[in-house]
Amino acid sequence: MTKKYFIPFLSTLLILTNCSNNDKMTNTEAKTTIEAPDCKKIPKELSIHNDTRIDNYFWLNDRENEEVITYLNQENDYTTHLLKPTEKLQEELFAEIKGKIKEEDQSVPYFYNGYYYISRFEKGNEYMIKSRKKGSLNAQEEILIDCNKLAKGKSYFQLGDNEVSPNNQFLAYSSDTVSRRKYDIYFKNLTTGEILEEIIPNTTGAITWANDNKTVFYTLQDEETLRSYRIMKHRLGTPVTEDVLVYEEENEEFDTYVYKTKSEKYIIIGSSSTLTDSYQIINADTPDANFTAFAPRTKGIEYDIFHKDNQFFILTNKDAQNFKIMVCPEHTTNIENWKDYLPYNENILTEGIDLFSDFMVISERKEGLTQLKVINLKDNNSYYIPFNDPTYVAYTSTNIEFKTQKLRFNYSSLTTPNSTYEFDMKTQEQSLLKQTEIVGGHDPEDYISKRLYATARDGAKIPISLVYKKTTKIGKDTPLLQYAYGSYGYNIDPNFSISRLSLLDRGFIFAIAHIRGSQTLGRSWYEDGKFLKKKNTFFDFIDCSKYLIAEGYTSANKLFAEGGSAGGLLMGAVINYQPELYKGVIAAVPFVDVVTTMLDASIPLTTGEYEEWGNPNDKAYYDYMKSYSPYDNVKAQNYPNLLVTTGLHDSQVQYWEPAKWVAKLRDLKTDNNLLILKTNMDAGHGGASGRFEYLKEVALDYAFLIHLSEQ
Repeated sequence: MTKKYFIPFLSTLLILTNCSNNDKMTNTEAKTTIEAPDCKKIPKELSIHNDTRIDNYFWLNDRENEEVITYLNQENDYTTHLLKPTEKLQEELFAEIKGKIKEEDQSVPYFYNGYYYISRFEKGNEYMIKSRKKGSLNAQEEILIDCNKLAKGKSYFQLGDNEVSPNNQFLAYSSDTVSRRKYDIYFKNLTTGEILEEIIPNTTGAITWANDNKTVFYTLQDEETLRSYRIMKHRLGTPVTEDVLVYEEENEEFDTYVYKTKSEKYIIIGSSSTLTDSYQIINADTPDANFTAFAPRTKGIEYDIFHKDNQFFILTNKDAQNFKIMVCPEHTTNIENWKDYLPYNENILTEGIDLFSDFMVISERKEGLTQLKVINLKDNNSYYIPFNDPTYVAYTSTNIEFKTQKLRFNYSSLTTPNSTYEFDMKTQEQSLLKQTEIVGGHDPEDYISKRLYATARDGAKIPISLVYKKTTKIGKDTPLLQYAYGSYGYNIDPNFSISRLSLLDRGFIFAIAHIRGSQTLGRSWYEDGKFLKKKNTFFDFIDCSKYLIAEGYTSANKLFAEGGSAGGLLMGAVINYQPELYKGVIAAVPFVDVVTTMLDASIPLTTGEYEEWGNPNDKAYYDYMKSYSPYDNVKAQNYPNLLVTTGLHDSQVQYWEPAKWVAKLRDLKTDNNLLILKTNMDAGHGGASGRFEYLKEVALDYAFLIHLSEQ
């Protein structure tokens, strides 16, 4: 890319400072002056445990307040003004990324219950079309759902679940048009094409058919907290008002859900908190029967259940920190009847099971890398599917058929686009069904990927997955984007990204820090980054940054950081601790007001979070949270250039957290660096909907990074 778009921020747009003092920022080219939005202060006392915090921006917690909306729009206008020098770069990036994506594309078809199912995109459309073909891929296509038609005229659209009845005559599907995870369920007669009048509102979107082709189970959410707490039963052709309450989860730390086993014999109601699971079951042929407990709920016992023939396989942490597989008869499922199926290996994290009539595939993680183990259930012989990259991700894909010896799995790395393989579990032969096409071409050999290890301050070895273009000159002037998440045991795997090529091809290094709070190195890796050990997550990230600088990959003047949601909390904590390490930071939908949110049980997700962060009604957790909560620890010091994004309808991290955080930063920070808040007024936690529309947000993020990297 030519340098004609690299107009320096700070040479054209002088100073962004705090909103409380109404300091000004000057565009020297346009000779205009603009004031930062005036974020007024209304002190509110928040007291607990004989401790009082003053929150000057608590008033922003009201999306119905016109003054709040006005303020957010002013921030958006301000952001647009500040980023005006990057508009051409944003347009170039958007066109470049979109141009690499094949517009007319489709998924690999899969076969189920007599039909091939396909998801495809047509040129010029933002949303997918879901269809099926009876018996053969040469058969006439039957359109099940055209999301483009459903999304027409709507500022946001997200398809949820879509399930065909066992007799192939009815389709149940769900959609969200607000971006607040409130899905309405619809029914379509596949013979006539008619959309039935019965619409079920405010669900999680998940749908489960019983085997009678008439009964559908679904999950309702609490109107205020959005906790999934009720399992309902709907009979096709009857008013939704007559739907039957099957189960209500009264413990506010648990969510509940419903699904059918792959064997299609059982309907399962599950209830889960962060640390505990329990299940109830009925035969899918008798949907009006009473559910019976699989085993009594036992605090601290996590497990998933999988049915085959006359037994259940159980993936559980019972007496196994890194999980193991147990088995029990289908009619005597109490925990005392669970028996070990395989010996426990403490060095391997067992993450999942795909069960077939004659085979089992176990998804494992060893030394941070994923692996797939295949077991022949007839003779118990086993083997691993081989992978060779130094850093990669492999996972099982769409495997709905039970009686098959063919496994679908996906593979990608930081240099290799996502590839779908079909693997014969009996002969061990495999074939590539599809690899994501990069329009214009892509050669993995043009890029270098590495796996590095940084030493944390307590001696722990932190894995880092890293990629850059071969032609990139490595040194203190090399821009590097370091990314991480670090919560809930969720792993950021080294996947391929089409959009990321636009950074790599401009000389950026991209690094994923596999910090504690994830499960990259097993369950203990997660437990060492939660509760009263949460600061390990932040310090790991900082120590990875110092390592990358010390090893000569970059310098503090060229190092950038990014994280979203709980990863946004990570960004907020890191820049409070050591802001001088970073030139710029992107905090997407950041969870930054930890104490206030965790003390408000009315906010969606709060009560279910106690087993991740702790309950601040307990003084020990309150004190610890307060010591790292980004919002509570903003202080008078220099901060990096900062781009903060949020969505007005976000149900997972409420918009007011980043809005308050930005206001407080403006009031206290002592530097002249950029501080930008961008609110998507039509979307929620995941940003814009549509296949290409969200790329505009990616382009803005990248323009922010690239522009600053030239300073």
